[in-house]
Amino acid sequence: MNANENSTSAALPAVEIYTDGGCEPNPGPGGYGAVLIHPKKRAEVSGGFRKTTNNRMEVFAAIAGLELLKQLCQVTLYSDSQYVVKAMMAGWVAAWKRKNWWRTKTERPENVDLWQRLDALCQTHHVEFRWVKGHAGHPENERCDQLAMAALRQPNLPADEGYENKPETDGVRPDMQEGEPCGKCSTPVIKRSGKRKPGRDYFYEFHLICPNCQTTYHVESAKRFVEQPPSLF
Repeated sequence: MNANENSTSAALPAVEIYTDGGCEPNPGPGGYGAVLIHPKKRAEVSGGFRKTTNNRMEVFAAIAGLELLKQLCQVTLYSDSQYVVKAMMAGWVAAWKRKNWWRTKTERPENVDLWQRLDALCQTHHVEFRWVKGHAGHPENERCDQLAMAALRQPNLPADEGYENKPETDGVRPDMQEGEPCGKCSTPVIKRSGKRKPGRDYFYEFHLICPNCQTTYHVESAKRFVEQPPSLF
């Protein structure tokens, strides 16, 4: 963060958000709760779903808390979920985003629908995630737990569409395309012609390279096989 960003952040309203979520059992009926503490007011939000998971409710609690904000804010968000805090602060979500929301070549991140929503909110506000130990007597964390547990016990809970009706996705991540961000430094990659190496039965017609960090990406659709001459022995 540069000096201008520091001064901008300092001028924003500073708020604290406490969040919690859970299920009984897991998966099963789930609830979430969030408490927002603003210099001029305090707000609470909660809700639940008929079938979901603990992790989804932890992420959803963070989303619900941030959605309470009506203006750009400097936010410290407290969660007792290492899953949420590490995903945001250790760069997991940023890495998935650079890969167009794929975790590996064949797998998307779990709960990608919620991570996309949370990431969008964090692009709007200045958010720092901090871990707080759960069930350790912290009043706001305990209040969030009460809200979540009360919510999951309500009758006629709605469906968590992202869990019950998870959209079908292709089983393999599409090849990287020219102009997509580099997985290491986010610079748009460019196309370079490939070369055939003696002795190999294949070559890449082209590959993609990052002009900044020089990371090279092979593109499977550019792979070409070459018929080898028959052996004389």
